Amino acid sequence: MSTDGVRTRLWRSGRLESEGFDLADVSDVLAQPEVLVWVDLCRPDHRLLQTLADELGFAPQAVEDAIAAAERPKATRSPGHTLIISYATRLEERPDAPVNASRLRTTKISAFVLPNGLVTVRSDDDFDMDEVVARWDDAPQLLTHGPAALLYGLLDTVVDGHFATVQQLDDAIEELEDGLFDGDAASQTTQRASFRVRKELVELRRVVLPMREVVALVLRHRAELTSTGSLDLDGWYADLYDHVLRVAEWTESLRDMVTTIFETNLALADARLNTIMKKLTSWAAIVAVPTAITGWFGQNVPYAGFGRPLGVWLAGGSIVVLVAALYVAFKRRDWL
Repeated sequence: MSTDGVRTRLWRSGRLESEGFDLADVSDVLAQPEVLVWVDLCRPDHRLLQTLADELGFAPQAVEDAIAAAERPKATRSPGHTLIISYATRLEERPDAPVNASRLRTTKISAFVLPNGLVTVRSDDDFDMDEVVARWDDAPQLLTHGPAALLYGLLDTVVDGHFATVQQLDDAIEELEDGLFDGDAASQTTQRASFRVRKELVELRRVVLPMREVVALVLRHRAELTSTGSLDLDGWYADLYDHVLRVAEWTESLRDMVTTIFETNLALADARLNTIMKKLTSWAAIVAVPTAITGWFGQNVPYAGFGRPLGVWLAGGSIVVLVAALYVAFKRRDWL
């Protein structure tokens, strides 16, 4: 049963022995002594996954969770295996996308942890499994501890991707902060950009926070996930758990920060509007002076200087004096 989108590997006593063997041979390979097997399925159809599940004895509900689109990250123990669901994340820049469209892209990764093997199921090929394989190859001594070592390499890569995504969002928030008090900044553009970052953080939070429960369950039952029952991976998983907590806390702090930016931008928009209204009101008051005087002197009734040049000078002088007085008064009050 050779199928596109399938990768297989076999280690014996921590050393890579073969890769690319047929999927139909998985159960026979797993029956061999001192072996560690990895099977990766990318976008598998339901028939292929069900065939493998029947062969390896996966629980039906675990298979459904592995292919369901909206499952939250979780760890579920079943007789003979443990299902780990996580999501790899990345930000995808698209120049043609609207400014408020989310850039966050996620890839669902389901991992069936067997007594001496690991089966990963990916929703798409956006997540680079080569990076995970490279981590396994860089630390072959860990592979002697069985599938828990394979799972650690996978989860560590996923969490590092969370770190990279949060770092990018942090940089985006810093750009918003830099332009927040820029007098030339477009308020609507800032508002849309902050709304987009806020939406991305909400989406990221949904896949980051549950990872604490996932890693905590693995920590509690890590001895059962090793072929030797050893606890030598304690330090590695403790470090992984610390990274998960840091990502979760960082995400929460960024949500608070972008909310503050969102509200501050609204307050600054109101302040700018008040400044504009003060200026308009001041100039309206100044313009009202010549309008009132010329309107009064334009009446067809006698007034001081009526019918004489003195009337023109009196009207013009009144306009100049009153306009200058209003301008100085408004300038002192910082209305102009």
